[in-house]
Amino acid sequence: MATTLHDVARVAGVSFKTVSNVINNHPHVRPTTRAKVEVAIRELGYRPNLTARSLRSGHTGAVTLALPQLSLPYFAELADAVIEAAAKHGLVVLIEQTGADRDRELEVMSSPRLKMSDGLIFSPLELGQADVDLIRADVPIVLLGERIFDSNSDHVAIQNIEASRSATEHLLDLGRTRIAVVGAHQGEVIGSAGLRLRGYREALQARGIPYDDGIVAYVRDWHRSNGAAAMHDLLDRGATFDAVFGLNDTLAQGAMRVLQEAGYRIPDDAAVIGFDDLDETRYSLPTLSTVDPGRNEIAETAVKVLLDRIKNPEGPPRAMKAAFRVVPRESTVGAGRP
Repeated sequence: MATTLHDVARVAGVSFKTVSNVINNHPHVRPTTRAKVEVAIRELGYRPNLTARSLRSGHTGAVTLALPQLSLPYFAELADAVIEAAAKHGLVVLIEQTGADRDRELEVMSSPRLKMSDGLIFSPLELGQADVDLIRADVPIVLLGERIFDSNSDHVAIQNIEASRSATEHLLDLGRTRIAVVGAHQGEVIGSAGLRLRGYREALQARGIPYDDGIVAYVRDWHRSNGAAAMHDLLDRGATFDAVFGLNDTLAQGAMRVLQEAGYRIPDDAAVIGFDDLDETRYSLPTLSTVDPGRNEIAETAVKVLLDRIKNPEGPPRAMKAAFRVVPRESTVGAGRP
């Protein structure tokens, strides 16, 4: 038999109403009382009945998170951050994976499964300005990622151009002037790869350093194997460089492994920086310098904005940018850094 709110109330020694207030994240609950209820919930393995909650309140207490690929560590860590942020508001998160496919990205907004949630947090990769009229659903939507098109939805953006410019400037400030890029997408302008390459080019231009396409490695996907293959290609072509900018951390890790196997000393012979500040970058050898794009801020802001929109559906769309920071580590500045 499933655990009920009454069971939780009995174990916690509080009223049914108090348990309900804790689950629905009402503010006027004493911390000690909230702690007792949360302990009882964990001990009993209580799970909210979303159907019953929906019938009572008109809300399901769930939100949908649609992401391209959970096999990419950035999106896995983003999902974890959204789940944690939603839990603070008593919400559960339903995950949809689009595979970075345009048709699946459009389908997720019309899926009958959305009826199981109160709103959608959506990170599209393949939709652009031409699709803006198609970005609509029966529930409120918050878009994630670079704001590369105008829409009628709220948007929490990564500052891809500015952050990549800062990452490149970090390498330039260290005296590196031949900075290879791993992870560009051929012909892309407005996606993450295109925008990060643009930030790189702007940083070079500002220092009077000419752009050299000969040290830019193009890939299809952003996995470690792609970074490794791209670095093999650069080395096989005899490319000369004193630094590498991986357009995400996994690309940088794959490239760094190949450099080390080829006898490069990092950062002495080639400094390496990535993008995303994945947890694993703290434990690579050497630790990987990177850019923190504000993933936790993105998650917390997206959940808050979605809840605000659920409560107040009227009003103009809001656009917010998460703060970023360059995180120097051993792969660019040597030992003695975190």
